Amino acid sequence: MLPRLATMSMSPAVVRELGDELERLGWVTDLLVAGSLATGDYLPGVSDLDLVALTDGPVGESRQAELVAIHRRLDRGTGAGLELGCVYVDGATVPHVEVRHPTWTHGQLVQRILSGVTRAELARHGFAVRGRAPGDVFPAVSDDDVRVAARDELTGYWAWAARRPWLWLDPVIADLGLTSMARGRHALEHGELLTKTRAIERAHAPEWLIAQLAARRRGEAVVSPRIRTALVAWRDARRTVAYAKRAQ
Repeated sequence: MLPRLATMSMSPAVVRELGDELERLGWVTDLLVAGSLATGDYLPGVSDLDLVALTDGPVGESRQAELVAIHRRLDRGTGAGLELGCVYVDGATVPHVEVRHPTWTHGQLVQRILSGVTRAELARHGFAVRGRAPGDVFPAVSDDDVRVAARDELTGYWAWAARRPWLWLDPVIADLGLTSMARGRHALEHGELLTKTRAIERAHAPEWLIAQLAARRRGEAVVSPRIRTALVAWRDARRTVAYAKRAQ
């Protein structure tokens, strides 16, 4: 059996269950934790669970079908409402940043890269559910590597979103954008990863909106004015994306 680390005692039960399920498949070699759970900023029912699994070869259609069955079962059981996500990376492709991998997220399997920010979270804060420690798989990350990862996200997806103002009417996008912009600016300036909770304190938004963002981060059912919030978040994204482009 692959070793467990002591940090697992702080993880939701569904993380351990996923580790058990993947170990039984026989072709998953490592299961690693990134995101808020790795950085100590995890809030049950508020934060997503961001995991990365390494495999002993390509994850083709038959393997993907097995993964979908596992995740659907967990999402209906102990993972209900916890937004358990996992990127499945063929171990041989770890050095290749642009490769897309099967990724379970928000109830579906999609193809995504393993982003530079996630790689930085793994290298600096991640821990293992099964297999090797992240530091034994992923290279150390310098401050400049963090800056590059943040710039890539800001000038990639967020630049795309900033050109589509109607997207920001979605309250989820607006909240995520405000925290992501704060995290991106901090990373560009300091070469450090910033948690979502700390990012809210640094959001470029009116005090009333920062207070409401913080309340939602605590799990409180607080609703912000939709159009005003969208406008604040969209303008912040446009300014931050422009700043990231100038910093290249």
